[in-house]
Amino acid sequence: MGKKFVQYGAGNIGRGFIGQLFSQSGYEVVFVDVVSDIVNKLNADRSYPIRIVSDEGAKEVIIENVRAVNGMDMEAVAQEIATADIMATSVGVNILPRIVKPILAGIRRRWEIGNEAPLNIIICENLIDANKYLEELFKKEMSPAECARFDKSVGLVEASIGRMVPVMTPEMQEGNILRVCVEEYSQLPVDKDAFKGEIPAVKDMLPFSPFEFFIRRKLFIHNMGHALTAYLGYLAGDKLISDAIRNPYIRIIVQKAMTESAVALAREFNMPVEEILLHVDDLIFRFGNRMLGDTVARVGRDTARKLAANDRLVGAALLCESLGLKNSAICLGIAAGLLFAPADDAASQKVQGILAEKGLDETLRQVCGLSPDSDIAVKVRTYYTLLKEQRGDIPAVLAALERIEDTERRRR
Repeated sequence: MGKKFVQYGAGNIGRGFIGQLFSQSGYEVVFVDVVSDIVNKLNADRSYPIRIVSDEGAKEVIIENVRAVNGMDMEAVAQEIATADIMATSVGVNILPRIVKPILAGIRRRWEIGNEAPLNIIICENLIDANKYLEELFKKEMSPAECARFDKSVGLVEASIGRMVPVMTPEMQEGNILRVCVEEYSQLPVDKDAFKGEIPAVKDMLPFSPFEFFIRRKLFIHNMGHALTAYLGYLAGDKLISDAIRNPYIRIIVQKAMTESAVALAREFNMPVEEILLHVDDLIFRFGNRMLGDTVARVGRDTARKLAANDRLVGAALLCESLGLKNSAICLGIAAGLLFAPADDAASQKVQGILAEKGLDETLRQVCGLSPDSDIAVKVRTYYTLLKEQRGDIPAVLAALERIEDTERRRR
């Protein structure tokens, strides 16, 4: 029998990234999803197209040796997991609690049929400590004896998802609901230390230790820079991320913020700063990929989560502060996020409601977990006032940032 990989979640990342890597590494890929049209189409075609796009053009590859089961069919899901060599999740953080019981049913079925091979679950979710979160969910459902067996035979492997995949529109699908447009980048860093048993050889999968570096790099450089691009683009009236980052003034501010994070991460993890700065340059180039069609609204949405204390902007600013490093551009990003207010973004509108009702200081406390008298809060207040006054005038915002940075340099 060939190798089997179970991908829980047949969305854009499941099909457009993880499924591709395992299919191209010789695995049969079995998707689990609750969208019947997707499941039925995968079973009818046993393949699907991925379109790799860039400003230079596009090429299409066909991902083969795939099929699907409906996530509502617990028996079918359990059977697939029971006989899988490895699996992954890509369902979204809010959905993880809903898939614990089906996965656990599959693990118990493995034990019942005598499948003693380790099962590694690659967790492709945008959540720090996703492995600990998922482990807690599993163990709430297990007996002490099962917990002990689980610890020996199941690996919960965090992954860092760097490939950018936009929300697919009917126009982009061109009549095939399975088509996914993606960028060329396809590296999949995973936590080397979390695997049980032998680590499989998978195309573009990079086992790394300590994995915390990759988690922080993704959040505090990629996610932070992407969000800041969206927030400044929103203020400038841009609709697409590619248009926002091509504004030279936005590009400079974003690069300054990402560089602040890069210097902090290099010091925190004792990594060569030059390598991280090369990653920053590559990301900014990738943000400019017009063919992805990624929108300011999608990348910036949900500021209630993205401005939280442990998330991309405030978390990065706090890391810089803890190491005695500058964070002015990141603090400007927090202020810009507080002005992001699309009418159809409920979570961001919630932040706007707190601002309107309780003011900036209480918003910083409630949303960002910042004491109003903290150094970061003081900087955010300065930039918030500046951005409100200069709304849309990004050159003036950059000039003000550089004046403030110059003042801070002289103080040092």
